[in-house]
Amino acid sequence: MEEFKKSMQEVLEDNILRFWIDKMTDHENGGYYGQIDGKDHLVPTADKGAILNARILWSFAAAYRVIGKKEYLEAAERAKRYIIDHFYDKENGGVYWSVDYKGNPLDTKKQIYAIGFTIYGMSEYARATGDKEALDMAKKLFHDIEDHAFDSANNGYTEALTRTWDKIEDMRLSDKDENQSKTMNTHLHIIEPYTNLYRVWKNPQLEKQIRNLLNIFCNTILNKTTYHLDLFFDDDWKGKRNIQSFGHDIEASWLLHETALVLNDKKLLAKVEPIIRKIADAADEGLRKDGAMVYEKWLDTGKMDEERHWWVQCECVIGHVNLFEHFGDEEALGKAVRCWAFIQKHLIDWTNGEWHWGIYADGTTNQTDDKAGFWKCPYHNSRMCLEIMERNI
Repeated sequence: MEEFKKSMQEVLEDNILRFWIDKMTDHENGGYYGQIDGKDHLVPTADKGAILNARILWSFAAAYRVIGKKEYLEAAERAKRYIIDHFYDKENGGVYWSVDYKGNPLDTKKQIYAIGFTIYGMSEYARATGDKEALDMAKKLFHDIEDHAFDSANNGYTEALTRTWDKIEDMRLSDKDENQSKTMNTHLHIIEPYTNLYRVWKNPQLEKQIRNLLNIFCNTILNKTTYHLDLFFDDDWKGKRNIQSFGHDIEASWLLHETALVLNDKKLLAKVEPIIRKIADAADEGLRKDGAMVYEKWLDTGKMDEERHWWVQCECVIGHVNLFEHFGDEEALGKAVRCWAFIQKHLIDWTNGEWHWGIYADGTTNQTDDKAGFWKCPYHNSRMCLEIMERNI
């Protein structure tokens, strides 16, 4: 296990974090650049996304908390400052979806997913440093979500709103998504930052909403027939239930378990643990002989997206290590180790730094999608490394 952990730390420091410090720091306009494309070309005038910056903040704050290097603290501080100065809507609350390369507001909608990630980053910075400004920002954003996005009539959280928190026609997180008012993905990335915020702020309302989110996952989002998580729903939680997303399943299996562990409630753990093990089993339907996990399956057409996305492999490793750590599942550990071997052989760019977006079903490398950008961030991979380094295995 020590070699496993050591290899993770080497990749984290030398391949991932080094890339973001050396190649993505925007010394001219502040913060970090918005894009390096799949062929390693920097796009200095690319728009800057809230998710990218929040994930940079989380990654460097977490790295500083675990490793303690001053340059990681400085990188996290840079991200924190840029988010507060350029992404935070001082007039209406929340954060903008994007700013231009000079830091001016561009797309000002309030995507709840992006606000959730900003809470994740700010709470991790507070956890790592005790910083009051970051904690206060995380608290403000928590109240923004609860005041504007929580559906008190039907439960759950709406997907997106306008800059002034009014209804918006196009709520989609990305072009790949259905235009539905409630999604599994956004709820997963609300419970994740709420859990992290609870580590540093034991607030009763926060705890209540975390418990409510766990119930939503176990009782509504979870497909009780397949134990996959269904993805898209309307206001009344009605949905097609026609897509299985293996990466989100395995990610949710350990994140929901983490939430129950952080709440430190034995009764809740007794309820959640059998469920998350079944979710992980369902996710394994996406595992392939090469050790990787494929992306997703559409039930209405039978089509399978066989691309091996970078982020899915990261969650595959964490999810299976989680099963080994807490339940002694040796087979799960083997799956994690094989997936890590696939990552090292196919996804890590050992020459230019960071990771490729994915490997196509025919074995070729995806160089069409970004190396760094709106969605390609140092979060899934840095978190995987840090999770393995910190776990009791």
